[in-house]
Amino acid sequence: GVIEKRNNRVINEKTDAVEYGNQKLVYKEFRYYILNKKQGYITAVEDSRDKTVMELLPEWVIKKDLFPVGRLDKDTEGLLLFTNNGKLAHELVSPKKHVDKIYHVELRDDIPSEGVKLLEAGVDIGGYITKEAVVKVINSKLIHLNIQEGKFHQVKKMLHAIGNEVLFLRRISFGKLMLGDLPLGEVIEISLEDIL
Repeated sequence: GVIEKRNNRVINEKTDAVEYGNQKLVYKEFRYYILNKKQGYITAVEDSRDKTVMELLPEWVIKKDLFPVGRLDKDTEGLLLFTNNGKLAHELVSPKKHVDKIYHVELRDDIPSEGVKLLEAGVDIGGYITKEAVVKVINSKLIHLNIQEGKFHQVKKMLHAIGNEVLFLRRISFGKLMLGDLPLGEVIEISLEDIL
């Protein structure tokens, strides 16, 4: 190979091989990252008043054209996908695609079996009836709620509709993606194959 000293060299990613420190560098058109979002950050690229999830991304993440896919409330933790692939992002949040989102929901009150049935059938959250959900009862005050929509404050409104209140909310999966044991505030890079 040849050592390149010019910083304006045009590279053809299909035919040229670029190495740095004996490691081959690979151009990626699209980038994908998972963040375990902390509470206190809004899901936006920029905001004049509040801290955004972009501030949680470490320096090694290439932020150019990157944006969060969907949103999590300011007081919600959990799995948040970032990409610069607009087409994929649109498909993942489109209601027509029925992408599962599973939430770990800690409740103020015990959830009765009738409440579970109501959530599973769909509830009125203020002029909108939610689609069917899947509820897994972990204990009397903890459920995993699987929904395929993403209306504003939907999980909180669903629990409010059955007379309960969400005390803590964390998204633990989004489609095929699982939060697993990714520490709070940490980021990992993933591939398109991990998503589809």
